[in-house]
Amino acid sequence: MKATFGPSGNPEDFYASGGKKTVQIFSWLKEYGLDAYEYSAGKGIHGSLETFAAMGKEARENGILTSFHTPYFISLSGVDPEKRLKSIEYIKQSLEAARAINADTIVIHSGSAAKISREEALSLAKDTMSRVVDEIPDDGIRLGIETMGKVNQLGTLDEVIEICKVSDRLCPVVDFGHLNARDFGGVFTAADDYRRVFCKIGEALGDEKAKNLHCHFSKIEYTVPGGEKQHLTFDDTTYGPNFEPLGEAIVKEGLCPRIICESAGTQARDALFMKRCTYAEKN
Repeated sequence: MKATFGPSGNPEDFYASGGKKTVQIFSWLKEYGLDAYEYSAGKGIHGSLETFAAMGKEARENGILTSFHTPYFISLSGVDPEKRLKSIEYIKQSLEAARAINADTIVIHSGSAAKISREEALSLAKDTMSRVVDEIPDDGIRLGIETMGKVNQLGTLDEVIEICKVSDRLCPVVDFGHLNARDFGGVFTAADDYRRVFCKIGEALGDEKAKNLHCHFSKIEYTVPGGEKQHLTFDDTTYGPNFEPLGEAIVKEGLCPRIICESAGTQARDALFMKRCTYAEKN
């Protein structure tokens, strides 16, 4: 087992090389030197199951590990019971598409804590996911809960871990750019800063989930006191975080995360940089 890397969505380089349809991305990624891909359905699930199945076939044939990002409008902590419980249906639809695309993980946003206390938001999110686990049979696809970048969102590392305690089927999805942005920078400056994240998850949820963590990584502009503003590219030298210390931690601790890059347009290029950086550390 080793760390794997890939983009979220289709990068600029894919289209610049003549790519047109997402079904083509998997052979392109293999040739590019990457080994993972996250399909983003943030604005809704618009593809047919036949289309997703064709993507899954291409992913398998090209050795690309896949994950599926669920719609952004899912609200685990929504105060309106009807809207909150409708999120369960969206998660069911996401899992159906994820199965077709050969994904082993779906990624779900934690929820909002803008109009209620964080304690109430956390309680609602845990209740929602408890209902999800009760209503949806386990077919081996991990239900990932993502750390979030805006201060008024539920999704600190501790909050995500607490939601994941609802069931062993739940796992944290750590977005290091989000964590850096919500604390206004300077969070990850050394390998030990990253190592602490893996250790905290291992202690709370088990070493296997920590070692095989599903991650997002990008540099993110933030505001004070709001947190996340927008995703940047690795050319940014102002906001961070920098990847190199994470690569060092991965090698020294023998970790096998899947790292999905969410850079703005350069996500494949930056994912390849991370892969090469990690293996350079290993050599």
